[in-house]
Amino acid sequence: MTSFASESLVQSVDWLAIAPPTLTAVVALVVLVADLFVPPERKQLLGWTAVGGLTAALALLVPLRAGDRETFCLTADTQQSACSYTADHFTVVIQLLVLAGALLTALLSLSDTREKLPAGEFWFLLLSSAAGAALLPASRDLATLVVALEVASLPAFALVGLKRGDRMSGEAALKFFLSSVTATAVTLLGASFVYATTGTLHLTEIAQRLDDVPGQLQTLAEAGVALTLVGFAFKTAAVPFHFWVPDTYVGAPLPVAAYLSVVGKAVGFTGLILVTVVAFPSYADVWGPALAVLAALTMTAGNVAALRQVSTRAWSAVRLLAWSSVAQAGYLLVPIAAAAYSGDDQIGATVAYALMYAVVNLGAFAVVALVARTHPRNRLADYRGLYAASPAAALALGFFLLNLAGLPPGIIGLFAKVTVFSAAVDAGLGWLAVVMAVNVVIGLYYYLRWTALLFRTPEGAAEPVRHRAPAPVTLAIVLTAAAGVVLSGYPQFALRFAATALF
Repeated sequence: MTSFASESLVQSVDWLAIAPPTLTAVVALVVLVADLFVPPERKQLLGWTAVGGLTAALALLVPLRAGDRETFCLTADTQQSACSYTADHFTVVIQLLVLAGALLTALLSLSDTREKLPAGEFWFLLLSSAAGAALLPASRDLATLVVALEVASLPAFALVGLKRGDRMSGEAALKFFLSSVTATAVTLLGASFVYATTGTLHLTEIAQRLDDVPGQLQTLAEAGVALTLVGFAFKTAAVPFHFWVPDTYVGAPLPVAAYLSVVGKAVGFTGLILVTVVAFPSYADVWGPALAVLAALTMTAGNVAALRQVSTRAWSAVRLLAWSSVAQAGYLLVPIAAAAYSGDDQIGATVAYALMYAVVNLGAFAVVALVARTHPRNRLADYRGLYAASPAAALALGFFLLNLAGLPPGIIGLFAKVTVFSAAVDAGLGWLAVVMAVNVVIGLYYYLRWTALLFRTPEGAAEPVRHRAPAPVTLAIVLTAAAGVVLSGYPQFALRFAATALF
């Protein structure tokens, strides 16, 4: 009897800790059921219900800000051994990023009348994906991690292909689907190898047991680590797994492209951080150099490809932002690679950079959504003279682009890049810091080229086309611009994460 008690498992549930993703999932189901009863002329109520649900989920993060809650824990001999769900500081910050990104996507979608998307399916898929993305940073075992990853990913490629009868949308969804299932298969294979080696799925226990792997299982453990990393590299759009990004962003509905550029990227990087820093620290000599090389290749490929987009103004602005997001992914990889050499404190630089990127990239997409209302092709040429047509939108887009470039008055963009650069230098990765510096200079060209286009004299003698911004789009632009200004005036809001331990 005593032996049985000492090995008993007790599952405790902290409902407040799991409230943000749970509420998001519940609202998704409510919207799906309500769609059956709401008449077509009142379908926008579903959108406002989704906005309200995401706002409430964000509010539930406030009591979790202490970052000291855990649930679904295994206990033995009354001593806690491992938990599957942890609401620490890292979790709360990433959930803030994910849910806020989903909320801004919802605001953009409310006014997107050009694309007749089925309302019930759209809002259900968006909320379902957001629920999975919010669950992922709290996952502390491989099973929960993979499930959260798929809950975030599967609705996302359905969202990409939701434009019925659109060949580009279908092609984009197919490319995204194939890359997603490939990444999932590779991740599951790697996770199975890790489980076969360690006999556990909990990340902290994996870290302990990988320190003492028997010689005959060493090769299996290394293969598991490598395959798991490859799977998450697909999700982060790191080179050479980035091929799906431009066509997917262009073919997807514009709000969905904005969602993928921020929330989709956050999902991949969060999973990558958890498996490297939490589960595989003993294999830092394997994943550290690999991620450093991936970071260099990814930022270079993204910036070089983006240069081609500004060589002719017929290129799509969304395609330029897609290649820009690939380059930004390279910058986000740098602190994770640095953590292999100088400790997991470097992860804070990735979180700080991700917060900056999320704000300004969603803001840029909000202005792009505004321009797309009068210029459906959304070419770079359509932005010439935007200041004459809509001064506020032009100033906002210029501010967002300068942040992405790392130039004043986008102070938070500059500080975030300096923080990432410092992480590489502190880790002894001088060569990677040099590569990053070169790429930042390359990025200046196309960001400044697009910014300058906004203030040039419009072509022809015709009056500039005025851009009427619906209230949800205006709110999205105002919120992101205000957040960018606050972060630029008080960058400690984001940069403090770079100086404190998150786990």
